[in-house]
Amino acid sequence: MNILKYISLCLLIVVSGCGKGKKDTGYLTETRNKISRAERLSIVQKDGWTEVKIIDPWQGANGVKQVYYLAKRGSRLPEWMDSSAVIFVPVQKMICMSTTHVAMITALGEENSLAGVSGINFIYSPSVLRNAEKGLVADVGYEANLNKELIIKISPDLIMIYGIGSESSGYLGKIRELGIKVIINADYLETDPLGRAEWIKLFGALYSKDNLADSLFNSEEDAYTRLKSLIIKSVTIRPKVMLGLPFKDTWFISPGNSFISNLISDAGGDYLWKDTKSPVSMPYGIENVYIRGLKADYWLNISSVKNRKEITSVDPRLDDFPCFKNDNLFNNNKRITEKGGNDFWESGALHPHLLLKDIATILHPEIFPGNELMYYKKID
Repeated sequence: MNILKYISLCLLIVVSGCGKGKKDTGYLTETRNKISRAERLSIVQKDGWTEVKIIDPWQGANGVKQVYYLAKRGSRLPEWMDSSAVIFVPVQKMICMSTTHVAMITALGEENSLAGVSGINFIYSPSVLRNAEKGLVADVGYEANLNKELIIKISPDLIMIYGIGSESSGYLGKIRELGIKVIINADYLETDPLGRAEWIKLFGALYSKDNLADSLFNSEEDAYTRLKSLIIKSVTIRPKVMLGLPFKDTWFISPGNSFISNLISDAGGDYLWKDTKSPVSMPYGIENVYIRGLKADYWLNISSVKNRKEITSVDPRLDDFPCFKNDNLFNNNKRITEKGGNDFWESGALHPHLLLKDIATILHPEIFPGNELMYYKKID
């Protein structure tokens, strides 16, 4: 052992043994935060329990923190701890309100704990869909249409929701009124692709599978970092990229500090709105997007369209784009169920290196010759 580390350890032991007149709580005061990439999640393991903080858990939140305490059943907990914020682990039965949660639960081998979801038709996972066919996974609805009676019947250990605005606090209250523990998941607000994937550590803590969750994330981080480095070394020209499709008269643009913008940059692309910053999607008029779109070499994530005619049916002028004329149209709906469950929004959150490789293959096929796209497909 390094002599400095040995001295430090001895000092730590001495200090922890001092304070004879103080009450011994039996708990460590602080240990290292397990989170390195995610900005809205903190997981700190104590002696006998784990403190979880969800930071600014919905769009527009500023300085909001939701604090939870994870403890094994039967644990002795500090008297000051708010019992309403205590979640006993491992969780045995859960309801989830987002498909990204499903992918992480499945990755940990805990899909049989999933008893309810919000919108079964949005699920892609074959194992979860099979359980739903057997009546083991129920559709509990969403917000105003939440089936409270069904939730009470399921009696889950935990409901995991995601916040979409300040009104989420009211939504949260309605569920808590049922006497069931609720935790907010803010993974979709992470702008770093690896930061979003790191939320698997929250599920690892909930299922007492911390080591497995850490291992899965470390493998993902290593794969993404290696791939990004290869792309940066290989790219000499960055093609210009545009995204989305207008809805009625408005085109909602992902800002330059968004998850997808960072993916495009890491994949060797030049996102047309890379210089913008916003905590939410930015509404633009079609004419403004049209002018800039004339510079695009590639067009990705084009809503739910499956062919070129669906694009021009929205606005005939869209076929003026060079990327349209050059057949450089790719959508993120290759892995999709008959009812609309899209795996891009499910397992893609956990495996950003696969998203990165897809986009890099589209923009720079010379780097990955013969690579078959996983989440994307060309629009004919």
